[in-house]
Amino acid sequence: MKKQLLALAVTTLAATGALAQAGDTIAKAKASGTITMGVRESSGALSYTLGDGKFAGFHVEVCQRIVQEVEKAAGRKLEVKYVPVTSQNRIPLVQNGTVDIECGSTTNNATRQKDVSFLNTTYVEEVRIAVKANSGITSIAQLNGKNIATTTGTTSVQHLRKHERGQGVDFKEVFGKDHADSFLLLESGRADAFVMDGSILAGNIANAKNPADFRIVGEVLSVEPIAIMVRKDDAGLKKVGNDTIASLIKSGEMAKMWDKWFMSPIPPKNTKVGLPLSDSTKAAWANPNDKPMEDYAKK
Repeated sequence: MKKQLLALAVTTLAATGALAQAGDTIAKAKASGTITMGVRESSGALSYTLGDGKFAGFHVEVCQRIVQEVEKAAGRKLEVKYVPVTSQNRIPLVQNGTVDIECGSTTNNATRQKDVSFLNTTYVEEVRIAVKANSGITSIAQLNGKNIATTTGTTSVQHLRKHERGQGVDFKEVFGKDHADSFLLLESGRADAFVMDGSILAGNIANAKNPADFRIVGEVLSVEPIAIMVRKDDAGLKKVGNDTIASLIKSGEMAKMWDKWFMSPIPPKNTKVGLPLSDSTKAAWANPNDKPMEDYAKK
């Protein structure tokens, strides 16, 4: 009987340890020698594919710096596995442990904070509208009767409908499976406008066949904090991540990284996004926090 109880206790401890490790990325990384980074294939200069399983961008580099610090905490070199995620599956893949840290273009909002944890804000986004330069569209009011592209799983069109100038405007939504697909809807004429984060619009325009054919226009639909995601209550990784972000800001490296990805030519086409550091992002860096979008909307 004692042997059975001992065996049961050992099994229970092992199971408890496995569950604890599943929620503790640093412990998991120490044991496995790997860490999994969720990345986007077309989230502008924040996160995008170079092909052949390689990814780049501002948030990808921030996460690579965080991984360097995780290696120190784990006491070993880690193999980084890159997993492409979409707007639809990014949160479930963080929750179920498929992805340890998500380095894309995710808005931190109160609803999502119930499911995942966000590191301190690294980028504050403005949702805008991209159109063809010859369309004549310059405002929300002119979208009446138009086809509006958006990416499945994103919040941008909701902001368009809630905006005071968007109320009463009747438009049809057409969905792209990812941001590149949504931009293709605009480029091919199947959509009259693409509503999305300004950086994503700018990045896709910069990589278009003829960037001069497109413009970002109209009113700002919303201001949103964009942040890197980790598992809920993964306190160890959240601390390492936030400490890394704070260090990058204090040393001036974060500003240099911004210039590298948004103000200089970037691969693969050596095009320049041309998105200066905004006052909103500067303010987020000056007072690091993980406040959700709802706090930004308060007057």
